[in-house]
Amino acid sequence: MKTWPVQDAKARFSEFLEACLVDGPQMVTKRGAEAAVLVPAAEWRRLHATAKPSLKDLLLSAEARTEFLVPQRGNARRRRIAPMR
Repeated sequence: MKTWPVQDAKARFSEFLEACLVDGPQMVTKRGAEAAVLVPAAEWRRLHATAKPSLKDLLLSAEARTEFLVPQRGNARRRRIAPMR
């Protein structure tokens, strides 16, 4: 993934966009720190479709979504308690 300082990404946006479409995701840095990534729309849709809902999405949803919050029963390992003497 190529890294672009924000000034270069702004000044050469057409080249920046073309690099994204041809070579894949492109990183943008601001003052030397990673700030954002430009990804092709098809890849964004794929990533978005496979992502699990966020806690915010779960809390704001109109329906209960407990299958994501409560682990299935019976999978926990239990300690054996030694008989008392």
